[in-house]
Amino acid sequence: MTANLEESELIERAKTDSEAFGVLYERYHNRIYNYVYYRTGNVADAEDLTARIFIRAMQHIENYEDKGLPFSAWLYRIAHNLVANWHRDRSRRPLIALDDIAQWHMGEADPEFTAQLTEDKEALLQAIRRLPAERQEMLILKFVERLSNAEIGDIMGRSEGAIKSLYHRTLLSLRDQFKDQHPQPAKRRTLFGRARQ
Repeated sequence: MTANLEESELIERAKTDSEAFGVLYERYHNRIYNYVYYRTGNVADAEDLTARIFIRAMQHIENYEDKGLPFSAWLYRIAHNLVANWHRDRSRRPLIALDDIAQWHMGEADPEFTAQLTEDKEALLQAIRRLPAERQEMLILKFVERLSNAEIGDIMGRSEGAIKSLYHRTLLSLRDQFKDQHPQPAKRRTLFGRARQ
């Protein structure tokens, strides 16, 4: 509660005080940059777009209204729109650097299991890359940015229920793609659970 109150006060100050906006910039720059980088797959474009996002936020912060969602959701919404325009201007499907989405902790696993897990990870990433851009974005917001369904819905202009449904359909699609391309031998453990023995 205190953190939200402090942030609310900071946002109000930022409407007339550039130093207060600078604090918000420092607080959210890395998260917004990471989101943009995952959507563009290019450092130079990510840096340029991130700068444009914060310039636009600074220009429009006086219009910001607290609707119960974190300030970051408003920034992600601006980022979502600018990245969509960036892709539209280039008329190409987004190339998303998804390799960092899944960080597998293998611990003291045996070499055979480690090799199988690495193979499964690559197969999953290939399946994710084949998804429509909207589903890739939803996965980035959920697993990289760790946002709630409500926050993702606000950013993508959809209801929380629509995001839950999209997430469910996306997971089913990934599971089916993964199973079709990599049948599970007996006693093999996979990303989607254990095979029946």
